[in-house]
Amino acid sequence: MPPEAAPLDRAPRRVPGPARIAWPVDGRRSPTLLARATHVPFAAMSRSFVPVVGAGVSAGTPTPIRRRRRVSVEVSQRGPVVHDPDMTVDEYLASLAIGPDVVARRLDELRAHVTAEVEAVEAAVAAGSPVIPEIDMAEVLAGTVPPPTIAAVHRRGCAVVRGTFERAEAEAWDAEIADYVSRNAFRERFEAHNAEAATGSRIWGVYWSRPQVAARQHPNMVAARRFLNRLWTLDTPGGPGGAWFDPDTDIGYPDRVRRREPGADSLGLGMHVDTPAIGGWTILENQRVFAPLLTGGIDAFDPWNPAYRTVLPVESPVGCSVFRTFQGWTALSEMEPDDGVLHLVPIPLAVAYRFVVGLAGELGLDGEPTPAPRSDHGDELLARALVPIPAVVPGDTVWWHGDVFHSVADATNDVRWGNVMYIGASPWCERNAAYQADHLERFRRGASPRDFPPEDFEVEFVGRATVDDLTGTGRAQFGLAG
Repeated sequence: MPPEAAPLDRAPRRVPGPARIAWPVDGRRSPTLLARATHVPFAAMSRSFVPVVGAGVSAGTPTPIRRRRRVSVEVSQRGPVVHDPDMTVDEYLASLAIGPDVVARRLDELRAHVTAEVEAVEAAVAAGSPVIPEIDMAEVLAGTVPPPTIAAVHRRGCAVVRGTFERAEAEAWDAEIADYVSRNAFRERFEAHNAEAATGSRIWGVYWSRPQVAARQHPNMVAARRFLNRLWTLDTPGGPGGAWFDPDTDIGYPDRVRRREPGADSLGLGMHVDTPAIGGWTILENQRVFAPLLTGGIDAFDPWNPAYRTVLPVESPVGCSVFRTFQGWTALSEMEPDDGVLHLVPIPLAVAYRFVVGLAGELGLDGEPTPAPRSDHGDELLARALVPIPAVVPGDTVWWHGDVFHSVADATNDVRWGNVMYIGASPWCERNAAYQADHLERFRRGASPRDFPPEDFEVEFVGRATVDDLTGTGRAQFGLAG
């Protein structure tokens, strides 16, 4: 284990995983679903995203849900396995050897489970009890995170890691980013390029400042990611080369910053999820990920199982084309819960519930058949459980499972800055290795990363990070030898 690695707090979870399912090799895929990118309303983008990676993929309108075509099915140890993403809903159920009655039962089970979790969140909020687990970075480094805390993260799908970085270091990063964007007139360029930027979310297309690169390769960030990655079920069989992802290696997925000044009138973001899971049953990945849920019920489904989430190709209704065990950000300023901050629905099974809701709608279990949402944004039940993150200070980090619904509240006349660097956990896997392929070239040019609008503001910026700023960890994130 590299010297900066955090000791394990426990052995990997051993939960029965799905049978190994080979991905189709013929390259056929449903047309790309276009939607907003991570954190940015799609309508505000300067180009059309094509959030699909792999051969044989083209953009277009969604496939009709009742399209008929031949389906290839083989038998595995858990029963039939689908090999065609363009089937009808009836064919999908037939491939799993279940009928609409089973879907109805799963929906009842999930609705009961989610309702109970929503009510538990509401009760905790009413009692003034914390909902989002908090972890001390010193415990992560020492390998002493208490088992009840780990269990709470598994239940809630999110956590705040206190003191991931020293406060003084985070404040210095904040000052340096402020100087970087000011010196290069970023705000003026950004607002000239984006008509809605003046009242938008203040999430800026800055990726290659020295503080961002430093934080992505920082030993404490490495340790935090390794700890969080090990909350996933690492021993699920069937992954390429024997594992679905490497918990010890990260590609350093470059993301943006938010800089929201005091008094800003800043719009938030509606409830959403940034993974293919919200794209419904017509996405091949989802057909595999949620098959155990449909065939075996809640007890057979593990939201921490990475199977089929980490391979190619990618079809997604969102702009992020990598696999992240956790999304995350690093606080660069103090923020209070009523400051227009991140809100989370701390129920990892919520996406599974909405997946089955969509499936039931297409089957007409509650009336006339209705096409499943191509980008699901939750419902009123889940909205009841939206809770703000607790107060944070510079150097704290906030993390949430990729399937957790989240939003950002509007901000009006806040008295504090609301500054963050978006840095998640993007472990090495087949999917992420493909995304990493052009990291170095874009980094050297100062170009926007592939998942984001090609604004390329930093190409002409003075003072951005260079290869000389990379440590051994940072070089590895760009595919360079140490």
